[in-house]
This record gives sequence, structure tokens and C-alpha cells, in this order.
Amino acid sequence: MEFCQSFISIRTPPIIHRTRKPYISFCNSPESQRIRISETLHNETLKTLEWDSICRQLSAFTSTTMASAAARNGNVRLGRSRDESQKLLDQTTAAVLFSRPLDFSGIEDVSEIVDSAVGGELVTVGELCAVKRTLKSAREVLEQLEDGERSERYSPLLEILRSCDFQIELEHKIGFCIDCNLSIILDRASEDLEIVRSERKRNMENLDLLLKKASTEIFQAGGIDRPLITKRRSRMCVGVRASHRHLLSDGVLLNVSSSGATYFMEPKGAVELNNMEVRLSNSQKAEENAILSLFTSEIARSEMEIKYLLDRIVEVDLAFARAAYAQWMNGVCPSFSCGGPEGFKSNGSDYALSVHIEGIQHPLLLESSLRNFPDVLTPQIASSVQLDKGNAVVPIDIQIGCGTRVVVISGPNTGGKTASMKTLGLASLMSKAGMYLPAKKHPRLPWFDMVLAEIGDHQSWEQNLSTFSGHISRVCKILEVASKESLVLIDEIGCGTDPSEGVALSASILEYLKDSVNLAVITTHYADLSCLKEKDAQFENAAMEFSLENLQPTYRILWGRTGDSNALRIAKSIGFDEKIVERAQEWVERLMPDKQQKWKGLLYQSLMEERNRLEAQAQAASSLHSEIMDLYREIQEEAQDLDGREILLKAKETQQVQKELKTAKSQLQTVVQEFENQLRTANADNFNSLIKKSESAISSIVEAHRLSDDFFVTEKDSSSYKPQLGEQVNVKGLGGKLATVVEAPGDDDETVLVQYGNIRVRVKKSNIIAIPVSERNAGTSSVRPLRRQGQRRRILRNASDADKNEEVSYGPLVQTSKNTVDLRGMRVEEASHHLNMAISARESNSVLFVIHGMGTGVVKECAIEILRNHPRVAKFEQESPMNYGCTVAYIK
Repeated sequence: MEFCQSFISIRTPPIIHRTRKPYISFCNSPESQRIRISETLHNETLKTLEWDSICRQLSAFTSTTMASAAARNGNVRLGRSRDESQKLLDQTTAAVLFSRPLDFSGIEDVSEIVDSAVGGELVTVGELCAVKRTLKSAREVLEQLEDGERSERYSPLLEILRSCDFQIELEHKIGFCIDCNLSIILDRASEDLEIVRSERKRNMENLDLLLKKASTEIFQAGGIDRPLITKRRSRMCVGVRASHRHLLSDGVLLNVSSSGATYFMEPKGAVELNNMEVRLSNSQKAEENAILSLFTSEIARSEMEIKYLLDRIVEVDLAFARAAYAQWMNGVCPSFSCGGPEGFKSNGSDYALSVHIEGIQHPLLLESSLRNFPDVLTPQIASSVQLDKGNAVVPIDIQIGCGTRVVVISGPNTGGKTASMKTLGLASLMSKAGMYLPAKKHPRLPWFDMVLAEIGDHQSWEQNLSTFSGHISRVCKILEVASKESLVLIDEIGCGTDPSEGVALSASILEYLKDSVNLAVITTHYADLSCLKEKDAQFENAAMEFSLENLQPTYRILWGRTGDSNALRIAKSIGFDEKIVERAQEWVERLMPDKQQKWKGLLYQSLMEERNRLEAQAQAASSLHSEIMDLYREIQEEAQDLDGREILLKAKETQQVQKELKTAKSQLQTVVQEFENQLRTANADNFNSLIKKSESAISSIVEAHRLSDDFFVTEKDSSSYKPQLGEQVNVKGLGGKLATVVEAPGDDDETVLVQYGNIRVRVKKSNIIAIPVSERNAGTSSVRPLRRQGQRRRILRNASDADKNEEVSYGPLVQTSKNTVDLRGMRVEEASHHLNMAISARESNSVLFVIHGMGTGVVKECAIEILRNHPRVAKFEQESPMNYGCTVAYIK
């Protein structure tokens, strides 16, 4: 058997040999135990944070059964690195920007079909059609992405599929051999099949003709009520009454009706035709099985390519599901911060935030306030509402400084501490999975390698570690596996034991977490834990706001503050006897009256400090922004002015050169023409005189266009050159641009104040190149020497090259607040300290403007001495180009 169009003939199903790899046990090694504990804690954390519920929400937006099953089972991929998570976010963003929904309608899960083919089980026609539809639809998904407007915006999605093998040849083979509308194998699938079916068709026509003739004769003889042709025992036959069996005396009895009145007999002439039908039918079945065997082999050989393609299609489907999910909940794309103070090098590093999320809402609570969401949530999820205030979900702000390692959240029960901590955990997981966050503006948080949670949520049926021993054993496991990039969430740390011992153990745990993890967030009712911030800046406090007016929590977080449990107020609102509450208040005041007043004072002081700090930050930011914008506008205006000058100068120089060239050519042509005219009429004796006359005229023209001697200012007399007020000069370092002298130098002054555009700078006399008198008046001169432009360009180019060879690139010499240290008004010791700190803080290959003033010179001498001996200072200039009293230091 052969396939048409060079299909390879294979009659037997493929035999796939699988080799089981030897299993090496490392179960007893410490590393394997740590990995096991880490995986167990990770899975329990996902369960605690209800990650499977987020995945079920996401599954409602998938298009394929494979992606839906993966999401419903919680198999949504989390980025194993920061780059991988960023890649997932880029894919989601590209899907959000896609202008229309992607069509996944023809894609089916054919992995089981592939596995059956690998196992040697013959595929059916229907399964082949499913494979064909899936391959075709997968290819069309790529085409939809490539046909989109500005397809470069969708490159993160295109990268997923561009490495796939779409098995186009296999798809075409199936389409050539199989009619998927009728679910049959076509005759053109192989030459043998076409021949067998053709012979079978002719044989059936002969058999049908013979049986029709015999049946008609029996009917006419009264042997049957109507002509009857049927099949019995896989053979074609006719019906005849038992009483008229003699009409087919030489026929073969195949069957008898249930009543015995009708015999089903095969006429003698039909025996050989029926035998031929059986043989041809078996041959056809064998040819069809051979074709299916061939396709089984093809699919088995393409197992890895097909499964890889299915995985990539699922990845694209999940990217579009994340995009639809983000649009449903009005999500915004998060960004990953450095997670440490080393990433924030600015004057405002004290308010730089590693976690900055404004207005985030718990994603599992949104279905109560948003519409058109499928019913994918369970009653257990709905019962976990803690931030739901009426029908609206209260958003919270999470703001944690870049240097903070431990956050202690205090406040009343039912105040939202646990739900807020869960929200942070879910935000970390969602960003790792490439999902947008239900927040505002531009949320930023670090990338965490693990999120480890010990949350005793009393509203969860899954809590099974309610005793102190169970709680502390789980915390012990978390401490064992946590890393420098981990997020640790602990609810009610140290609860369930003696308060004094619980506080001591909790404080020790937090001290350990401070040096062991990226960030730890814990909730507590122990007020003493909030005092850790006073001793270490790596601790931060937060409190859940509680309304004293209506005795209800507001579910908002107050960062930098400590919260009271408000147990007595809550007990009173629940309905406790007032006498009991009053007696309890007396006990509180009797046990710690001084502490109550102390905490009130600290709270007021904290609020005032927070207000002053925010006001100072706002003023500093506004001033810095204004300063930067002024500098930007000034530089932009100068850049635009330089471009215009350059264009005008080039045009003017080109016009003048062309004019000079035309004048010189005209004068030379005149001399040559006169010489030729005189040569025709002159005698031979006059030839020498005519030649000398013409040479003299040509020499006069050349001399007229020769550069004058006063153009150059040689190195010999450059030292005695003194620029005059209003004179135009060339300044090294400005690319040969013209500047105007606005203040003439004195006899002993080695610097000159010049103006370039709107900027005035003071430069050394050695950096000034004089312009000759003939060049200064070039604007009014009608004829410029022909070689003047080229010589001037050479002079400027040589000056520029010399300048480049002498100086190392330290960036633009533009003075800003960031590269300036002002020592004026300081004592020598204070100025020395500030200058050393400023030099150490500057980056390599940069400049530092040291303003020391002109006063008595003591601070200046100290500054010069430090710059001369400091190992990071490559060189320094005692006179700054920007102002007197300022020294410019070049940092290595």
C-alpha cells in the first residue's frame, strides 16, 4: 500500500520503546528535606491565601479546555525568577493592547490521542480530524497575531509561538487523505485503496443486478408479497416463502424468519459474487487500517512537537485570560522594585518605597461589586470577606520603605489585619504569575522567590493548628526555608501562651527575620513589639484604623503608627454590662496609667512628625522639579539655537565659497583670453614679454586670494594675546563655536568672561583662539579668500582634537544641586566632613562643584588640600567655569 503524493507506506502500528530512567534517592539528604519542607509550606501558603480561588476566577476567561483545566486545578505558572515574571507581565500587556479577541475555537486537547498513538493504539478517523483542526487553528492563532496592526507591540506573544513546529505537513496529509465532514478516508489516500474500492463497486453492481432479477422472478411466481433483498450473515440474499422454496432449489439457505414463514436464500449465481464482496471488503479494511497505521506512526514521531505546541497555545490562552481578567477588575500593571536600599540612590532615599501599592482591593471580594462574572466562586470564598464594607470593597494602601524588613501591624480584632496581609500575599503571587493588580496608579513591589504564610484565619475551615505548639512549629519551618528574597506573613505571632514569654519569643523571631528575609509582615496584639522600631530603623509599625464615633473598624491602614486592640470598646458595643466594662477600665488604668499617657503622647508626636516630614518632602520635590524643568528649558533653547546657527553658517559658507570660486575662474579666464588675443597679433620677439605679463597677472590673482598673515595667532604670540571687550573668539570645548567677550581680563588675570548664547562662562586665556581681523569682518566683505575656509576648519579641528586628547570625558559641565556641595558659612571641621562625604557619594567619571566662597580663604585652603590628597579626585580646577569662589573636582 502506498499513499499518493509520495506518502510513505507503513502497514504496522508504531512500536514505541520507553526506557525508565533509574531513580536515585536523596530522601535522606538535608537539602532534599529542606526542599520537601519548602514545597509543603509553599502549597499550604497557596491554600491559605486561597490562590486556587484566584485561579478559578481566571479560568472563567480562558478559551480552551486545556487552559481552563490548568487554571481550575491551580496550575497557573508562577515566575521562577524576576525576569520570567516580567516576561509574563509583558505578555499580559501585549494581550491587553490586542485590538480584538483571539479565536481559539478549533483547538482541542489532543494530548490523549498523541499518548494513544505513542502506545501503539490505532487512531481513528475522528481523532485524526481533531488533530488536523487543532494544528490548523494553532497556526491561525499565530497568523492573527502577525496580522494585527503594529505587530511589534505583540512581540512577547509572538515569541511564544515562533519557536513552535506547527506540523503543517502532517495537517496537509490528513486533509488530503481524510474527509472530516463525512469522517471517511478518501480514495486518493492510496492507490491500492482506490483500486480495491473500484473493484468492490463493480462487484456490488453485478451482485445487486443479479439479486434484483431473482427477487423479481420470485415475486412474479407468487413466492413473496414484494421483492425483498437483504443481508444475512454478511452476505446479500433474497427473501422467499417457505412454501415456494423450490423456486431457488439450487440456492443456499442463510437464515429463517422468526415465524418460519420466510426463508432468506442466496441464489447460486450470487455465491461467487458474495465471496468476492467479502474478500474486497477485507482488503479495503486492511488498506484503511494501513493508512491509519501510517498516521499513528506520524503522530507518534511528532509527540514532542505536538505537545510543545499545545503547551504554547495554553500559554497564549492564559495570557489573554489574564488580560481579560485585568480588564474585568480594572487592574493595573505592577512593576518590580529592587527590594533594598541599594537601589534608591537619591537625596530622597528616606521616603523611597520598595512596596508602594495604592488603593488595592482583595480580588476575591470584587465579584460582589462587579457584574458579568461567571459563577466560579464557592461559598467558602464568599465567607472570607473581611474588607467588604456594605456592598463596596474598601481599598487599602500598602507603603513600605526600602530599608524596612519587618512590619508590625496592630489593631482591633475584625479590623482587617489578616485580610490586609492576605492582600499583600496575593498581590505578590499575582505579580509573579504575570497578572495585573486591582489597584490604582502604578503599583510597585519586590519580586519574592517564596511567599510563606502562617495565618490563623478564624473564618477558614482549613485551620488545624490552633494551639501554640502547632503555631510555633510552623513558624520554625518557615525560618528554616526562608531566604533573603522571601516574603513571610505571620498572623498573631506568639499567641496562645503566657504574654510575657510570647512577647520575648516573638521579639527574638522578628530580630532573626530582619536579617534573614526580604520582608516580613506580622500581626499582633502585643504592644511591646511596636517598640522595636524605636531601636532599629529596619522595623516599621502600622495600625488598623478604628472609628471611636461608631465603634466600627474602617479597614484602612495607618502606616507608621501603633494601634490599640480596643477590646473594651468592642465589648461594650457587643452588649456587655456597663458595670463589667467600667470595672475593666479601672483595672487597665490601675495596671498601667503611665503607659496610657505615654502612648498617647507618642501617638501625637508621631502624627506631627509624619505631617512635617510629608510637607518637607513635598516642598523638596516641588523645588527639585522646578529646578530641573528650568535647566531643561534653558538647554533645549540653546540646542535649538545652535542647530539654527549651524544651518545658517553652512549655507552662508557654501554661498561664499561658490562666489569666490566663480570670481577666481572669471579672472583667470579673462587673463587667458587676453593672452590668446595678444598672442595672435604679436611678433615672436614679444612672446616672452606677453608670457611674463600673463604670469604676473595670474600671480596677482593668486595673491589676492591668499590668506592674510594676520589670520593666525601662532603659539609664539598667543601668550601675549589679550582679548578685548566685545570681541568674538573661539573657545576650546565648545566645538569651535563663537563666543563674545563680555569682560576684558586684567593684567594679572588669566581668565576671561565670555557669553555663549544665554550662558556666561569664565574660561582660561589658553583655551581661547583669536579670530583675525579679516575674519571678523567677513559679514561685510564682498570677496573672501578661496583657501580661508579650509584653513580655518583645519585650525578649529586641530584645536578640537587637542582638547579631546588632553581631557577625559567626565560628562557635561552643568552645575546642578546634585553635583554641588556648598561649604560657605561652615567651620573647617564641618566643611571637611561634608566635602569628604560628597566625594564618596559621587559616581565614577563625574564632576563635583565645590563652592567655598572668597572670604578669608581658610575653607578654600582646606578644600584644596582635601582635593589634592583624596584618592578619588583625578584633578581639579580652582576657578570654576561657572562662577568665582567655586572649584571643580573631577572624580575618578
